[in-house]
Amino acid sequence: MARKASLSGYLELLPAERFAELHVLDTLREVFEAHGFSPLETRAVETVETLLQKGEIDQEIYAISRLQEEERSGREAKLALRFDNTVPFARYVTENAGHLAFPFRRYQIQKVWRGERPQAGRFREFSQADIDIVGDGALPFRCDVEIVVVMARALEALRIGDFTLRVNNRKLSEGFYRTIGLTNTPAALRVVDKLEKIGPLRVAEELRETAGASAEQAELALQLAQIRTSDCTFADKVRQLAGDRPADLLQQGLDELTELMSELNARVPGRAVADLSIARGLDYYTGTVVETVLHGHEDLGSICSGGRYESLASAGKRVFPGVGLSIGVTRLLSALISSGELASSRSVPTVVYVTLRSDDDWGPAQDVADQLRRRGISAEVALSAEKFGKQIKYADRRGIPYVWFTDELGRHEVKDIRSGSQESVDPSSWAPPTEDLTPQIIRKTEGL
Repeated sequence: MARKASLSGYLELLPAERFAELHVLDTLREVFEAHGFSPLETRAVETVETLLQKGEIDQEIYAISRLQEEERSGREAKLALRFDNTVPFARYVTENAGHLAFPFRRYQIQKVWRGERPQAGRFREFSQADIDIVGDGALPFRCDVEIVVVMARALEALRIGDFTLRVNNRKLSEGFYRTIGLTNTPAALRVVDKLEKIGPLRVAEELRETAGASAEQAELALQLAQIRTSDCTFADKVRQLAGDRPADLLQQGLDELTELMSELNARVPGRAVADLSIARGLDYYTGTVVETVLHGHEDLGSICSGGRYESLASAGKRVFPGVGLSIGVTRLLSALISSGELASSRSVPTVVYVTLRSDDDWGPAQDVADQLRRRGISAEVALSAEKFGKQIKYADRRGIPYVWFTDELGRHEVKDIRSGSQESVDPSSWAPPTEDLTPQIIRKTEGL
């Protein structure tokens, strides 16, 4: 990464690292499109009123204005930079519903901005990759299943290491709380969501203080949160804990999570665990909730999260339920690049550096380069006829693998400056090995 940052919280990459980032983005795009998700880009700016619909991060929003802005009229909306892709997407759906075919499937990879305190893994400007499926009035539960499977396949395609999708269903948690007589379920969900950060003793205390739980109810809520299974046996554990008085909502949550885990184990085996401590603190989640841990990088927290929402987007009586997941691309990349687990084989796209015998040869050298380019081989031409040794050193310093020579009779040779081998070639037919055509992504555990 660029080693000198004049502003903290903003990531700038060196060229080889940018190739690694582009590889990640292209891989995500390919997987998303293979499953029928359409690309979408929304504006960077929203009204403050729109962004504050999410409520709890108002202190992190960056407001924007002109340096020489005149006094704003009362009718003008205050503007701010988006802090995620979900809220702008909800606004986009309501404004363009007449032009969309539902269920609408989209992916969106864009930068967002938050006024956070910069620290490891936390940035003020960062990229997120989102996928959502949104319905008009209703959305089948199968969409929850599909979107989690798609994201698991996207993470597998990145080959970034072992990861686990931790899945739960808020209907299950909320239904359990109702079954045991705990009525302030939103508060209980927010408290349980902090279990890993503050520990069970503090969670029990906060359940009593903020959710009105008795000591027995707090203990039962903690026991529920400690259930983790890699199969569907979680359902029997929950029923045993709930006793013979399960609420209908609890049964619905059990059924949905059982279906989700069954499909995940069939389609992306070994990637998911039913973890009933996962709650997601945001109130708009209504069913499936997901967090993802990257093994060896647990300090990053969840690298991919999201879930089901029934009414994040609405227009009058028309409601657009949806389910979505988001990858924190910048957080993930910064960790993998810093640790050396993800890198690029070179920092330039150039495959061939075409040398000059004299400055008069620049035009013919461009003709050679154009022949190569037309066949998909990236080529650069020297800007001046320095000694061949200097031209070769320049190509080597740039990380260009091949150097091209043309003699006074128009005969061509190409040199692989890594091995030193040199051969006679024809610019209309020569091609390098496939792996040299583009910078290759290097993974620490796999090599090239």
